[in-house]
Amino acid sequence: MMSKRFGGTLRLFEFLGGTTLLAYQSFLESMRRPLYLSLIIEQVYLIGVKSLPLIIIVSASTGMVMALQFGIGLEKFGGQLYVPKIVSLSIIRELGPVFSSLMLAGRVGAGITSEIGSMQVTQQIDAIRALGTSPLKKIVIPRVVGSLIAVPLVCVVANTIGVIGGLLVGAIDLGLDPNFYFQKVVSTIKIADYVSGLGKTFFFALFISIPACYYGLRVRGGTQGVGQATTKSVVTASILIMVGDFFLTKLFFLIERWIS
Repeated sequence: MMSKRFGGTLRLFEFLGGTTLLAYQSFLESMRRPLYLSLIIEQVYLIGVKSLPLIIIVSASTGMVMALQFGIGLEKFGGQLYVPKIVSLSIIRELGPVFSSLMLAGRVGAGITSEIGSMQVTQQIDAIRALGTSPLKKIVIPRVVGSLIAVPLVCVVANTIGVIGGLLVGAIDLGLDPNFYFQKVVSTIKIADYVSGLGKTFFFALFISIPACYYGLRVRGGTQGVGQATTKSVVTASILIMVGDFFLTKLFFLIERWIS
């Protein structure tokens, strides 16, 4: 009875302790040579470049839908001129980083967990240890560092495409002058907005890569275990991104107020 009652809490603390330890050990290992730069570059390509088609489609759709919804809604109050400000600010600070990270959590997080899980099931990780090489160096660190590099870059693309999508709808469907739209975007977005949006993506990269590696290394039970671990990885990363976004938003607002 007690194990059932506190099972969820125990699993939560096990996850928090396990991921914290994995992150700490990975940080220490990353300070030692060799760093396997070729593996990091490969992960940047797989995480960033290979995800661009998905990110472009999602970001363009988000910007276009937002511009259309706000344009139609504000038309009743004669407020269509505020569409560029609302859409660009929402995308740069929130929707661009969050939506792109959620897409990466599904695509990249699942891929990392299934790949590492398959290596665990087929005893490839044991073979790496037998050769005297740390699995953290060859498996975990390249994926974590690759995520820290690729996710912010993908976010920049997502923000740009989202704003362009909003501009297209503003010009075609709402009748706004493209030059006016662009000028409003430039005058609205401040350095603090870019810092807030991009700053979150470094945390989101950790929210994606660390749980993905953690669940992959803990896979047991063959292919069925790989599938279960992959599901846990995606769900966990998505929850961390959504919940973490709230606290990170508050943090960046507090920093902005303190600086100003």
